Amino acid sequence: MNSSSYQNTEFNQPFIRQRADPYVMKDKSGNYYFTASVPEYDRIVLRRAKSLDGLQSAEETTIWRRHENGRMSIHIWAPEIHYIQGKWYIYYAAGDKDSIWDIRPYVLECTGEDPLKDKWIERGMIEAADAFTFQDFSLDMTVFTHKERLYCVWAEKVSTGKKISNLYIAEMESPLKFKTEQVLLSSPDYDWERIDFWVNEGPAVVKRGGKIFLTYSASATGKCYCMGMLSIDGEADILDPGNWEKSRQPVLSSDFTKGIYGPGHNSFVKSGDDQAEIMFYHARQYDEIQGDPLYDPNRHTYRMKLEWDDEEKPVFQYKNNY
Repeated sequence: MNSSSYQNTEFNQPFIRQRADPYVMKDKSGNYYFTASVPEYDRIVLRRAKSLDGLQSAEETTIWRRHENGRMSIHIWAPEIHYIQGKWYIYYAAGDKDSIWDIRPYVLECTGEDPLKDKWIERGMIEAADAFTFQDFSLDMTVFTHKERLYCVWAEKVSTGKKISNLYIAEMESPLKFKTEQVLLSSPDYDWERIDFWVNEGPAVVKRGGKIFLTYSASATGKCYCMGMLSIDGEADILDPGNWEKSRQPVLSSDFTKGIYGPGHNSFVKSGDDQAEIMFYHARQYDEIQGDPLYDPNRHTYRMKLEWDDEEKPVFQYKNNY
């Protein structure tokens, strides 16, 4: 790190160090699970605890490692663990050592009920509903249920040169297959989504008051990295992009006074008493990065408790790392 831009504040104390793209979920028994990108980008790790606080010191288990060559041999990114239709799944992105930016989304399925102890098997990429087969750089796949239907949102690049990363949505027939064709949900329209790279990625869903809120991350992975948000009425057709409202300004961005830089790629989970929504996200403690920000190891996991305004919209505020 470059110490000239580092400051130690009460707001930027990491919850878990050197874990980026954090994903936290709570099962029906009240256990919490944590997974994230590790700096080496070579494996998928998993923690379990009976409380959110417990995740900080919980033993970390490696449940899968990259291949030595070919697909899934480099850039193991942004795993998410989900329990769907009676089975455990992990959605993650990976590249190929012979073509390192051929990033594609893949799925692991657990063969048993204990995701830390039972065997995981590779299920490849999600089967498309049509000829679509993830034609370009695709990553950050998340899934969510609404009105007993399963949906998938992910990021995929289009165009040439640096390319543009958009968000797409589709309904799923099963955890391993799409039911509908993909729909373009969001493109990087605003200046704050276009710094260094034109990016919308890292989608995450939270619900409140009959509405669905979908946060995402924008721009390159340095201090310009920030979070935007889409929202929709839960009664509307969520596969119609015209029904979604996009915030004109980022909902969370770097705060130099608090020493938090490049916040993004978040997830949401209920508190222990189910009364609050807790957001996990990653950020750095400094803004001056040596080399490519993507390979800087010090993206740490943080958390915050969501507040809600009079219109039942989420309010994102740095508060002593909740």
